[in-house]
Amino acid sequence: MNAIAEAGRLAAEGTPFALATVVNVERPVSARVGDHALVTADGELRGWVGGACTEPEVIRLALAALADGDVRRERIESRCASEGAVEVLIEPQLPSPLLAVVGDAPAARTLRRLADVLGWRTTESLEGADAIVVASMGHGDEDALQAALASGAGYVGLVASAKRAMAVTAELRGRGVDEEALATVRSPAGLDLGPSTQEEIAVAILAELVAWRHTRGPSPAELVAEAVDPVCGMTVSVAGARETAVHEGQTYYFCGAGCRARFEADPARYLATA
Repeated sequence: MNAIAEAGRLAAEGTPFALATVVNVERPVSARVGDHALVTADGELRGWVGGACTEPEVIRLALAALADGDVRRERIESRCASEGAVEVLIEPQLPSPLLAVVGDAPAARTLRRLADVLGWRTTESLEGADAIVVASMGHGDEDALQAALASGAGYVGLVASAKRAMAVTAELRGRGVDEEALATVRSPAGLDLGPSTQEEIAVAILAELVAWRHTRGPSPAELVAEAVDPVCGMTVSVAGARETAVHEGQTYYFCGAGCRARFEADPARYLATA
């Protein structure tokens, strides 16, 4: 598989991944300088950066990079018989936020243009949106806001006066939308600038969205959960782990099939060492 071509496809889809590139090798190793692989957010490695001793470490480092957004350049020493090493550059590719703007009011049109300037992706569909702003200005506000709350978006804003916002939330409450969901609605959406034009409202909303983006919590813990291989001592990522074994109700994770087989043959030996 061509990892670079696959990376282009995932980037176009807005799918996060990390690109790993071999930048140096110490023989004997099976990888060559320039080899590429990409790692998806669920721990799947596509491409080639070396054999079974290299892949688990690349996956672990890639998931950590996706969690914090930082580029990494790491030297990975083989724990296999070859005793070589590879140096890998890992570059997380995190898609820009997807902003759904509902409505065609001047505030909505301006918000779309401003978001484009920042490199945010914009859409009118709620599916998969990270943030949703309902600026329909009385044209189906209730339906749009209810759908936005059901979408799972991290930010939901309603462009409306305080009186109109109360009426909309009261309607949704009557439809059975729970109070916890209604409490997440930001209305009036945007920073408080006082009396503002539609274009100024768009600026205020975008400012609030930028602040929201930079104060979001860390990536899900499962993306960076790690375990130590009890046989060789290598740290491996739990996400996407291919080699696991359950012993006395506990799951153990391994860098490869060889370590797993040795553990299963004599668990007590390796657990005593650990």
